[in-house]
Formats: sequence, structure tokens, C-alpha cells
Amino acid sequence: MSYQKNDVLTVKIEDMGHDGEGIGKCEGYTLFVKDTVIGDLAEVKVIKAKKNYGYARLMRLIEPSAHRVEPVCPVARPCGGCQLQMLDYAEQLRFKEKKIAGNLQRIGGMTEIPMEPIVGMENPFRYRNKAQFPIGQDRNGKLITGFYAGRTHQIMENRNCYLGVEQNEEILNRILAWMEENGVPAYNEETGKGLVRHVLIRFGFMTKEIMVCLVVNGKKLPAEEKLIKSLTELEGMTSITLSANRERTNVIMGKEIRCLWGQGYITDYIGTVKYRISPLSFYQVNPAQTEKLYGLALEYAGLTGNETVWDLYCGIGTISLFLAQKAQKVYGVEIVPEAIADAKNNAKINEIENAEFFVGKSEEILPAYYEQYAKDHPGEHAHADVIVVDPPRKGCEENLLHTMASMQPDRIVYVSCDSATLARDVKVLGELGYEVKKVRGVDQFPMTCHVETVVLLSQQKPDDTIEIDLDLDELDATSAELKATYQEIKDYVLKEFGLKVSNLYISQVKRKCGIEVGENYNLPKTENPKVPQCPKEKEDAIKAALKYFAMI
Repeated sequence: MSYQKNDVLTVKIEDMGHDGEGIGKCEGYTLFVKDTVIGDLAEVKVIKAKKNYGYARLMRLIEPSAHRVEPVCPVARPCGGCQLQMLDYAEQLRFKEKKIAGNLQRIGGMTEIPMEPIVGMENPFRYRNKAQFPIGQDRNGKLITGFYAGRTHQIMENRNCYLGVEQNEEILNRILAWMEENGVPAYNEETGKGLVRHVLIRFGFMTKEIMVCLVVNGKKLPAEEKLIKSLTELEGMTSITLSANRERTNVIMGKEIRCLWGQGYITDYIGTVKYRISPLSFYQVNPAQTEKLYGLALEYAGLTGNETVWDLYCGIGTISLFLAQKAQKVYGVEIVPEAIADAKNNAKINEIENAEFFVGKSEEILPAYYEQYAKDHPGEHAHADVIVVDPPRKGCEENLLHTMASMQPDRIVYVSCDSATLARDVKVLGELGYEVKKVRGVDQFPMTCHVETVVLLSQQKPDDTIEIDLDLDELDATSAELKATYQEIKDYVLKEFGLKVSNLYISQVKRKCGIEVGENYNLPKTENPKVPQCPKEKEDAIKAALKYFAMI
């Protein structure tokens, strides 16, 4: 059965999609319906029809779901920023757990998922320490601010977002009052004229410090001193800055930041670690859950104080410095130079000396380091005890995953903001010898569809195998020092060095290393045989394998 645009139907919502839209079926035809939740019986109107599925608009609720609640925010539905505010919070957590598990099954190919209970919030409102508000005008020319309505650049007026801190409303009131009193125009996206584009507000939950950054289509503000006087009357005001962005672009922040008053940053804590946060810094927006998230990453890393750890996509060193408290050495990699400058400074102000940071793409820095190490240490490969990755939504590039596996870490801790790309990457790591041991969601963004996930992967080593099928012809000795079969050595050399080696070459290298080899192993069939000798490159690779298997 198929339907057409404008058809009005009655549908029971049985599931929810990744963007929070309800999913129901009419005689086998799937409909995606925004603003509905699991359990709703709704009258809907088809707005787009495909052959096997379509999109519909909610017309009226015939019978609301038992899980439906009244949104706290009066503009929750048209705003679209809180896709799940009409869903009971306990049900939101179940939805997010199901989303993670579904992606790991469908994309990651996992059948059994070692899922731990999702980490939720006691109070899932007022948790954001950062907010960016566009400034514009309504049809009557009145200055407004709020958020863009879903999939548009139309500002939905709202100075009191329930996900942000209460201080945001008063800050916005004062900025708009200053603009009105001094004739400061809002930026117009269509014409490219006007001055004030956005207001960025950051708040330190532990320090109570406030940062305000105005993003403007220019380099200075009229009546600047009046704005500063008004904002500095607010308790906690620490930093007032100006970001110049004269580009016709959707990118919010400009590249130039100028401090108007106070200092160019605020500080805050995650646990006992202090962080300096500038306008361009990447810093997790939910500090209460971030402490739980990083604590979980630290737990999964299983550090004892002797480990070398790589933290990829490290930002301003948030996870790196958490790990450095328990590791011997931490290396952080981040593509944004300003973030690395912040990371180095954060290490300094916390008196952490065992963390080192590199500017560049993780996909380039780690492979380059691995290759250079092999050149500098023939026959060896770079090693990490633990690798932590916290990539952007697109996940990790495959070459990085291969390099990570080549470094033979005992554990990989993958922190993800998108469980779909997480599942894709976990599948690749599984093919490279890493098994998922634990999975846990952390609700970093209540009332929205987004969820963070932490996964622990452990290396599968030869001695992890329970069922062993021994080929006695493969063995050359019964000595207690025998640690790996010839096939395992071959596999290791092929995986790590891309070289194929024979049993003969392995036995030759074993003899050179003083390992007992059976007398009649590979006995030649002629009286004066010409026995090929193992080339230097392959000899070094085999020695590396023998070291890996603790045979030398």
C-alpha cells in the first residue's frame, strides 16, 4: 500500500528515529512523523510520499502516549532544539540506549553487546555552559534573539532557554537594550549589512565566571563603554570579547578575537583539573556529565601509572589531563593550534608535566610517528599501552584505525558523539583484532537526540584463545620457552610489516636467537642443498615477532 501527499491518516507510533521523529506504519507503509513519541495514536497529514515510506505532519493526537509529558519550554515544538522534551526523561534514556545498541548491531555487525546502564542526569535542565544566540529583527523591525527554528535560519525568539543557565536571559536583555538605545543594527544575512551577528555566552559552573563574546560584521562597536558598563554590573562577569566576522558564511565565529574588558578567557574545573577556556575553545557543554564521561573513560583505560597513552582529537586537553593523573606519559593530538596552546597552558596551570601535545590531524600525526619510529628503531614498532579517541561526528579515518591497531595497545577507549560512525569504526577495529568489552552511554545532551558513548576494546592475543587445535608437524620443539606457533609468527609479520615469511626463515632466525629448533626440521632432500638465507628485512621482522611473543 502506498499513499500520496495530503492524505490524512491515523497512525500508531511504534518507534522513534535518530532525529527524534516518531515512526509508525499504515498497512505496511512507514511514516516518519515529527513531534510524536512512542505510544502516540495520531492523526497525520502526508507531506512527502515515497514508494515505501513517507513523511507526515502531526495534525492532532487522538490518544497521547503514556510516556508523553508537557514540555517545560513554551516554544519547544517550533524551536526544534529540544527534539525530545515531550518525552518522559526515563523513556528518553531508554530511547538513547536502544539507539546505541541498534547502530552497533546494524552497522557494527555485533550480535552480543556488553551494554552497561546509561548514565543519566538527576536534573536534565539548565546544564549547558555555552550558548550561541543569533541576533536579528522580526517583521516589524524589532530586535530579537533566540535560536534558529529547525532546518531554517528563521530566528525563534527566546531569551530563556531551559537548557542554558539562567544568567543568559539577563545578559541578552542588556545587550539588546544597549543596541536599541544606541542604534546598533543587527546583521542581515540576506543583505550582508548590519553589525551584531551573534552573542556567545560561556559560564563556569564551578567558578561562576562569565564570558560574553559579541560576533560582529566589523572591527569595533559604537558606544562600546556603555555596553561594558552594563555587562560588568553582573556578578561573575570575567571576560568581554569581540569576534570580527565579515564573511558571508554560516560559520559563527570569526578568526580575530579582541578583548574589550577583563581577560580573554574564563576558567572552570572538571573534577580537580582546572581548564582555561577561550572563545574558540572546544569544551564539553555539560560539565556535570563531562566529569562522569571522563571518569568512565579513565576507568575503561585501566591505568596503573606505568602506561603510555595517546589521546587523539584532544581539544584543549580535557581528557588528556584527566588521564595524565594516572598514566606515566600522555601524548595529545589536535588539529586546532589555538586548542593545543590552551592544552599546554592547562597542563602548566595544573602542574602536569607528563603530558605532551602535537598540532595536526590525528590521521596524519600518528601514522607519521609510527613510520618514523620504525625507521629510527629497525625491527621494532611504536607502541602505546592505551589509545583514547574522541573524534568529531564523522568518526575516525580508516588509516588511523589501522595505525592504532599496529601500535598494539592493550586497550582502546573510544568516546563518541555519534553511535553510527562509532559502530562503523568498531567493526574495522574488530577486523584488526580488537574486541568490544564494554559499552556505556552518557546522556550529555538531555532533551535532545544526541548521546555520548564510551566503548572499551581490548586486544585479542594468542593466549586469549580457549580452544586450541595444534598441528604437531608445525611444532619444532617441546621446550617450555615455546610461546607461539609458526603460523602466529607468520600472521604477525604479515600484519605488522606486510612481509610473507616461510617456516625455514623463522627457524633460521630462531637458531640465531638461541631458541631450540628440532634437528630434522625442514631437512633438505639433496646431499648438497642450496638453502636460501633469510633476508635482513625479514629477519628484523621475525625478531620483532619473537619479542612480541616474549620468546626473546
